This record gives sequence, C-alpha cells and structure tokens, in this order.
Amino acid sequence: MNAHAEPEDSRLPRVQPRFRLQWEQAQQSWVLLYPEGMVKLNQSAGEIMKRCDGVRSVQQIIDELEHTFGVDDLGGDVRDFLQIATRQSWLEWV
Repeated sequence: MNAHAEPEDSRLPRVQPRFRLQWEQAQQSWVLLYPEGMVKLNQSAGEIMKRCDGVRSVQQIIDELEHTFGVDDLGGDVRDFLQIATRQSWLEWV
C-alpha cells in the first residue's frame, strides 16, 4: 500500500442504488442497468465498478487491481474513472 496515499483513498465507493451492475453474457461485458436504459462498460471500467461495493476503499481497489493484473501505477487511472463515475451518478460514497 502506498504510504503517501491521498486522503480520499480511504473513502468507500459503491454503486448507486438506482443502478444494478451485472455481467451481460450477450454483451460480453459488465453493464449498469437502470430504469431508463443500460450503460455498457469497457473491461477496465467493469473491473473497477465490480469492486465498488461500499466495503473496499479506493486504495484497496487500486491495490487489488494492481495485484490481479500484475501492473503498477494504476492509481491515477482508477481515481480518474471514479471521478467520471461519480459525475455520472453511477457511484455514491460511504
């Protein structure tokens, strides 16, 4: 874990209750379903969103993704996506 993690890295993102995240076999991707439609997520977005459970912190999500995919320095990309997802109202913070 990065000893110099930014304070927001301890926050807990979760999918907004009006959305349902699920794997869509026909689309071969993760999707966000909501009453007005569906958002198809690319692979990276799906991997991040499925970890936004209100239990894992931002830093835990970053650490898990880096470990799972054997890549370093994903923090900036993950935080950027979380900002976009928050602006789209896909996430809430607990």
